[in-house]
Amino acid sequence: QVQLTESGGGLVQPGGSLRLSCAASANTQMMLTMAWFRQAPGKQRELVADITNGGRTRYIDSVKGRFTISRENARNTMYLQMNNLTPEDTAVYFCNLNAIPMHGLSAISYWGQGTQVTVSS
Repeated sequence: QVQLTESGGGLVQPGGSLRLSCAASANTQMMLTMAWFRQAPGKQRELVADITNGGRTRYIDSVKGRFTISRENARNTMYLQMNNLTPEDTAVYFCNLNAIPMHGLSAISYWGQGTQVTVSS
């Protein structure tokens, strides 16, 4: 069973920064795309950014230029550096991993428990 452990959330003032981390247990044949999603109160979960195992990245328009997604494949870890945060970034942030499990034949999507990010003065 693959487990994802997120950390780094918290309360920050507008304009501040946070760095989220997601560590994956190593029970996979191959880790594919990793992503950060978020869900604000009363809203649907949305993709924030993703990164392939080759390092190609994508972002939603509202975070471009402020957020940076990265990963360390050797450490099975993904990061989200969030700068110039605004109250609209307040949400629970979820780590997502697509991976082929150790004894599997096809990719499965795994989710972390989520970490709260609150941007408020």
